[in-house]
Amino acid sequence: MNDGPTLLHQPSDFTDIPDIPTELPILPMSNILVFPYVVAPIIISDEKRMAVVNEALSERKIVGLFVQKNKDDSDESIDLHEVGTAVFLLKMFRIPDGSMGLMVQGLSRIQLKEVTQSDPYLKGKVQAIPEDTSQTVKIEALRREVVEVYQEIINLSPFLPEELGQAISSLEHPGRLADLIVSNLKTDIADRQKILSALNVEKRLTILLKYLNRELELLKLGNKIQSEVKNKIEDSQREYFLREQMKAIQKELGDKDERTVEIDELKEKIEKAGMSEEAKESAEKELDRLTKMPPQAAEYTVSRTYLDWLVSLPWQTNTVDQLDVLKAKEILDEDHYDLKDVKDRILEFLAVRKLKADSKGPILCFVGPPGVGKTSLGKSIARAMGRKFVRYSLGGMRDEAEIRGHRRTYIGSLPGRIIQGLKRSGSNNPVFMLDEIDKVGMDFRGDPASALLEVLDPEQNTAFSDHYLEVSFDLSKVMFITTANMLDTIPRPLLDRMEVLRLPGYIDQEKLEIAKTYLVPRQQVENGLKKSQIRFTDKSIRKIISDYTREAGLRNLEREIGSCCRKVARMIAEEKISKYSVKDSNLSDLLGPRKFFPEVAQRNDEVGVATGLAWTQVGGVILFVEATAMKGGKGLVLTGQLGDVMKESAQAALSYIRAHADAFNIPEDYFQNHDIHIHIPEGATPKDGPSAGVTLATALVSLLTKKPVKHDVAMTGEITLRGKVLPVGGVKEKVLAAKRSGIDHVILPKLNEKDLEEIPEEIRKTMKFTFAEWLDDVLAVTLNSTPQKQPRSRKKKA
Repeated sequence: MNDGPTLLHQPSDFTDIPDIPTELPILPMSNILVFPYVVAPIIISDEKRMAVVNEALSERKIVGLFVQKNKDDSDESIDLHEVGTAVFLLKMFRIPDGSMGLMVQGLSRIQLKEVTQSDPYLKGKVQAIPEDTSQTVKIEALRREVVEVYQEIINLSPFLPEELGQAISSLEHPGRLADLIVSNLKTDIADRQKILSALNVEKRLTILLKYLNRELELLKLGNKIQSEVKNKIEDSQREYFLREQMKAIQKELGDKDERTVEIDELKEKIEKAGMSEEAKESAEKELDRLTKMPPQAAEYTVSRTYLDWLVSLPWQTNTVDQLDVLKAKEILDEDHYDLKDVKDRILEFLAVRKLKADSKGPILCFVGPPGVGKTSLGKSIARAMGRKFVRYSLGGMRDEAEIRGHRRTYIGSLPGRIIQGLKRSGSNNPVFMLDEIDKVGMDFRGDPASALLEVLDPEQNTAFSDHYLEVSFDLSKVMFITTANMLDTIPRPLLDRMEVLRLPGYIDQEKLEIAKTYLVPRQQVENGLKKSQIRFTDKSIRKIISDYTREAGLRNLEREIGSCCRKVARMIAEEKISKYSVKDSNLSDLLGPRKFFPEVAQRNDEVGVATGLAWTQVGGVILFVEATAMKGGKGLVLTGQLGDVMKESAQAALSYIRAHADAFNIPEDYFQNHDIHIHIPEGATPKDGPSAGVTLATALVSLLTKKPVKHDVAMTGEITLRGKVLPVGGVKEKVLAAKRSGIDHVILPKLNEKDLEEIPEEIRKTMKFTFAEWLDDVLAVTLNSTPQKQPRSRKKKA
């Protein structure tokens, strides 16, 4: 069965339309549908369908034409659509191959009520469906829009005659207009059946307008493609002929066309690189420029280098993540002691990655004092995940181009460090460590921290743009890890993009375990010693920790252990000994006299001297605040390189004491006749922050009341003018500093009580903690005897 061209037949040309009987021969068709008032050719070759036609010719020449829902022509499986068309057989002719040709005209839509006969041909009861003659404003608007869109289709299509446009413009009946247009539209049989089944004119025009708009877009796109292809073929043919002529000339001259080989190699690399469409288009454009450029030109090397960068980047190359969480945990535990929070976060990421393969890499920021293992932890994470590891230090960087690269207009320009690191790793999903992010600077060359905003934002780095490449590269698969000693110098927008994980300093017990497990074996290997040639006792390691190092991290501890190993290695090399046991009794023979002594051991209870706790970027430290008074009337003198905030804390403490002088039995004219000098030793080291407020106040009260301060009690907390003790940060680091210095009693603000959970249990058990809400809570513990009178602020509170 074939569907020939559809012909228009106006109703006025077909005047003798017979009535449609209630029972008709049924002609099932699989790919032909005829609309009312439309003339169309049909070719059939099936005997049963021919029998239907012969039956119709012998009677009224009317047949019910229905579209099959399936392709099977067996009687048992023929499934017909409910709405079809009653067609009149205008003409029948035989074709030499034995098939039958028909010219039919649609009469009316009919509805199949019942199949009354299936052999020798189909026959069924039908009911004629009257044409919908509704006329509304919306129907008229739809009719005009349909005519306008179809006129555009006729203008674009080379196969539709212009007379067809005139015919539809003159056709006023909306329903017949829709039937005529869809008959001449290239749509499949299912779409035509939807139009035929749409008995409501408004619905019919709406469906048709959708098909027309789709056809119009296809025609426009087809014309555009045809035009582009034609131009491209013409350019390609011209280029092909010129290249062939060039090859023939070179062959005749006997020249070796190395450049052509080079161009072909680059073209092959571009195809195999797997780069994005944007990058591929840029590479092909640059390659086209390269082919037209003489090798002697200065731009030739620039273009060639640019192409080399594009084809060598790991656009699609990646490593397969090792998603065995238990195995990863073993590796992390093998490389690092403790650091539970960090390890848990990495294992959580692996677990999520195992359940959701397209999850984005986290942006982690390890914050802690030097020597706690931030950088080495990044390497361990990469090993646990089975990824490549790339490290780049940001310390001292001041040029934005280090991140984004230089533009190709500059001589010797290169991509930024991010792209360089990815090329070096050969993978698009490495663990990329940006070290010392808190030490990034800025000057006239730009702000690298601002350039990092795009790199470290999971919502933006999917299309990271390097100034050199000028195409987008997806960084979302990279796991970025940054390290810092402190957060204060990191810009807030940049810090907001990172998940901060703190690595506090180690306690002595942790240092002992790390030294035994990691540091001693590593130094044995680095100094060429066998395990049997040198042995460290636990007491000797503890003595190195307490007497020869004072740090939150482990670097100096490893240096001292390495120093012991080197001295033993020399003695073994000189054949003085064959093995050596490092004990606490002979440690001074290897390292000399002890370098550090507990600060508290050198001090006694003194008037005007209080012990405070402070946090620095290298961990917690203790501070001794000294206060003295002398004859004069100039007021308060502060020394020791104190910052503005600490100066204000000292002034607030003095104001509180002066306001409550009667509570401390201080004479009224004392401050008019005396100068007060506060000094914090290590004057060459800058100090700032509000957490020394209670220490300053305690030293002043001790000075003015002549009551000594207990030297074995350390304190921290901010003070207000009302004597309220406010919470501070860095509690864990400060407590560890107190422990390292031999202080077992620490005074903390009441609101910092929750922070004790961060402190290891073995430390909490060996220390005493007092939580103060008011300054007199501090004084009651630190002074050898409490003030005789309570401050007025506390009286009001009571």
